[in-house]
Amino acid sequence: MLRSEETTENRLRIREGFVWDAQDAYLFDIDGTLLRSRDRIHFNAFASSAKEAAGFEISLTGMVLHGGTDTAILAEAFALAGIERERWEPKAEAILDTMRETVVGRRGEMQLWTMPAVEETLKHLAGRGALLGLATGNLELIGWTKVEEVGLREWFRFGGFSDRFEVRAEMVAHAAAKAREFLPEKPDASICVVGDTPRDIEAARANGLPVIAVATGNYSYETLAALEPDLCAESLAVLPGVLL
Repeated sequence: MLRSEETTENRLRIREGFVWDAQDAYLFDIDGTLLRSRDRIHFNAFASSAKEAAGFEISLTGMVLHGGTDTAILAEAFALAGIERERWEPKAEAILDTMRETVVGRRGEMQLWTMPAVEETLKHLAGRGALLGLATGNLELIGWTKVEEVGLREWFRFGGFSDRFEVRAEMVAHAAAKAREFLPEKPDASICVVGDTPRDIEAARANGLPVIAVATGNYSYETLAALEPDLCAESLAVLPGVLL
């Protein structure tokens, strides 16, 4: 059963019995959840790195990127370009290295901004003793760079990234395992995923984890709520207790 507390602008729906700020650990997505970008540095790095590192022409045009992992996006772009996996995969690490170097080398040009009440939410959860980590489709170096650029690095003790995982659910499983390593005294620790896409919800469910969905990315509140996450909110700002 869902409990709704909805107004025109601050919609919030919570599964009955789910206490959003009483979990032992939280795994936050980055893009669309913690922050967004006005630049195309990361986006453009896929095609430019494939060309520079391996001589392949690829494009992300027409692809659904939101909630995807960098490694899966790269694989899909090659498939759409008709380039067989056995041709590009031996050069994959060189391409990914070039992506990392390209994005980090242009960090000063990034145009990032944080989503509403992000820092207040992190402070609230940390104040309640929660362990905070990342679970993102970004490559690790790129993900940490974005988080550092908006001044949020201090809140996160670890992260799950896509360097070794094309499948988001596998990346989330890895991040959850790392969270449990930080909480050896709590073998049954409750770990909650926080994201802004249907893929975040699917990955959480694949791992048997509760999930908070926020409509601050490219998916509407209605789209996310229809998937019945444990909590669905217009933004982090409407979570009970965050903005007092």
